[in-house]
Amino acid sequence: MEERGTGMKLTDVKKADLALLPTPFQRMRNLEKELDCPELYIKRDDLTDVGLSGNKVRKLEYLVQQAIDEGCNTLLTYGGPQTNHGRLTVAAAVKMGMKSVLILSGKRPDYCSGNLILDCLMGADLRFTTGDEAELAKQVIKEYESRGDKVFEIPLGGSTIEGALGYFYMAKEMKEQMDAMGVHPKYVVTACGSQGTFCGLWLGAKYFNTGFEVIPVAINPNPLFKEEQAADLINRISETYELGITCAPSDISINIRRGDVCYSGLGYNVPDRETRDAMRLLARTEAIFTDPCYTGKVFHGFLDMAQHVFPKGSGVVFVHTGGVPGIWTKEHVDAMQDDFWK
Repeated sequence: MEERGTGMKLTDVKKADLALLPTPFQRMRNLEKELDCPELYIKRDDLTDVGLSGNKVRKLEYLVQQAIDEGCNTLLTYGGPQTNHGRLTVAAAVKMGMKSVLILSGKRPDYCSGNLILDCLMGADLRFTTGDEAELAKQVIKEYESRGDKVFEIPLGGSTIEGALGYFYMAKEMKEQMDAMGVHPKYVVTACGSQGTFCGLWLGAKYFNTGFEVIPVAINPNPLFKEEQAADLINRISETYELGITCAPSDISINIRRGDVCYSGLGYNVPDRETRDAMRLLARTEAIFTDPCYTGKVFHGFLDMAQHVFPKGSGVVFVHTGGVPGIWTKEHVDAMQDDFWK
């Protein structure tokens, strides 16, 4: 997928109408009491409305509009079998009357669960591969175009210059909510995977002078994208829209662990006890659910940093980026049997 050229103005960029905005900004008083830690907040981007919702919807508003502008009727994207981005890309396609294709890495699972069930319910074309995903995508695009369709290709996580604008503007939205409540948290903790969410938020926080620092937590102990890639994406966004902000890799620190406490779990989508414990704490104090692959890990990091890293009472926000269907993937349901049933 080609990104649009430099020299654009923010006012030049259009977006499709997919998300229910603004999403709620709430204080977690029960959790505060449980931890004896004041000023804990949550930004509910698990409630962006479409497709059981999550952070990717904000990005997809811009990407889907680009697809429409280019005359495309089919969205194609990539991910693992339980990709939340993939599920929401399919949901966006359904909402806009388009077709959808997911190129999924690895073998076809023997058991259909979690996001895969939702993808099937929405009519997605699922293609699994243990080989070259880009090569399979070329074949699929050729297949669709032979039938008269035009395919719009969306990269992993929707983390493009335009997609990141969704979270650039979310920084402004959250600042306005904080101002309306009369609260001024100093730290905002968010997931960092393909980096579009984090980079958009980081840039928006600077541009709109929000007064808070954006803290990224990796969802993988061996992240594919690191500080260098984040700084590069931030700088490309800033240059494209003439924002006048620059970022060096040294300006960013992606949090994977604190000493022996690993926020990122054992591996991508691998069940781990610490993540499940964090999920359970939020559920039993605030009746808010997180998933074991993404947001549960980030919430684990949020808990640890709120109690042991940030000054007490400084105000910390957890950005809930969705992903709840991941609770019902077979590997995680199996892992939770010992926790709750046996």
